[in-house]
Amino acid sequence: MFNDIGALELVTLVVLAVLVFGPDKLPKVIQDVSRTIRKIREFSDSAKQDIRQELGPEFKDFEFEDLNPKTFIRKQLDNDELGLKEIRNGFDLKKEMAEVTDAVHGRESESSSGTSSSSGASGTSGSAGGRIDMSKKPETPARDDRPPFDADAT
Repeated sequence: MFNDIGALELVTLVVLAVLVFGPDKLPKVIQDVSRTIRKIREFSDSAKQDIRQELGPEFKDFEFEDLNPKTFIRKQLDNDELGLKEIRNGFDLKKEMAEVTDAVHGRESESSSGTSSSSGASGTSGSAGGRIDMSKKPETPARDDRPPFDADAT
C-alpha cells in the first residue's frame, strides 16, 4: 500500500504525528485510524461480493482490478492468443534507431547495404545514388539582411 514511502518520509510522518497529537493521544489516534481502515476494507469486500452475486455465474472470473485501464491493457497484451509476444520479440528498437540515424547522417547501415547494392545495380537513377540528403544546411544571411519578422509571434 505504501510502497513508495521511504525511511526518511516515514520518520518525518511519525515525528509530525507525535507533534500534532502528542504522545498521550497518539495510541488512541492510531487505534481509531486502524479501526476505520478495517471498516472500509470490510465494506469494500462486501460490496464486491454483492456485485459478483448480482452479476451471476457468467462473471465468476471477473476481477475488479481489470477495471484499471493499465491492468486491462497489460493483461490483453500478455495474452498468447494474439501473438503479440512474437511481434514484440521480433522488433529490435536499437537496430531500427541505428538505421534511422544512419539514414539521417547519409551513411548506409549494415542491414540495408546488401539490399541497396543490389537495387543500385539494377539501374535506378537518382541524385546521390538514390539517397535523399536529409541533413539541414543552415543558410548564412547576408550582412545587411535582417532576420525575418513574424508579426504573430510578438
